Amino acid sequence: MTLNKPHREDVPEMPNRLGIAGIEFIEYATSRPQALGQVLENMGFRPVARHRSREVTLYRQGDMNLVVNANPDDARVSGTVDGEPVISAVAFRVQDALKAHTRCLELGAWGVPSQAQAMELHIPAIHGPGRSRFYFVDRWQEFSIYDIDFKPIPTVDQHPPALSGMSYFGVVQYIGAGRSADWLTYYEHMFDFVSIPDEERFGILPKGKLMKSPCGSFLWQLVEPDPWMESGDEGPECLKRIGFGVSDVGEAVKALKAHGVEFVESTQLHPEDRGALTRSVLGSVAFELVHK
Repeated sequence: MTLNKPHREDVPEMPNRLGIAGIEFIEYATSRPQALGQVLENMGFRPVARHRSREVTLYRQGDMNLVVNANPDDARVSGTVDGEPVISAVAFRVQDALKAHTRCLELGAWGVPSQAQAMELHIPAIHGPGRSRFYFVDRWQEFSIYDIDFKPIPTVDQHPPALSGMSYFGVVQYIGAGRSADWLTYYEHMFDFVSIPDEERFGILPKGKLMKSPCGSFLWQLVEPDPWMESGDEGPECLKRIGFGVSDVGEAVKALKAHGVEFVESTQLHPEDRGALTRSVLGSVAFELVHK
């Protein structure tokens, strides 16, 4: 007897009720935009546009957009400690931003009031961990949000190639002790993220719980404090670090070192085929390379 193969329609797919299709941009808040800009340029990003009415700069390489928010009227900027940059927002690409935002509010999320001025685009958002936000963007194909709110920097290539083919791989979030179950439930409930088994690891940092986005294009890592820490906490629950996917970690490390980027090298942690971690600069900014 021959068993018939199931039709493609019979194969269950991961639920993706918000229509998430990747990361549109990641935002840093800082009162030291020039210093952070130099760090980003060392990582291969290039400033390509400036906001029309606020002190906000768009950096880009390849398919990655990164926003530096230095608007002094933004509480996330004025609230930074000693000028240390913080990841203040992650924007998800979705099929319908209003529907995604409305669904999150129905699930219990706290909405962020719009601060868009006249002729500016309103990007719906909800509150994330700490002071951060999650934005929903549906203008990322034929038209983009940057076409309206940003002015291109003259003579600058608007689409610089990615250094060593880097792309967004994921985000690392620090959480409080014993809070993994709460945050796993939150991301499953709110965004349809799916937990990855503990034995399935990426990069060189073994800590934390991993989750995959419903579109399968990026990961989310939740890291609790080490049990030996007296305070029982590694700081506020916050978005801590960006992970970049590369096809050749060694090549990427070599290229970034040529740009002046330094990497953590010790007996416990050093660049290898699976990944590498940059040394923290400006007190809080570090990046992780992961073999994809």
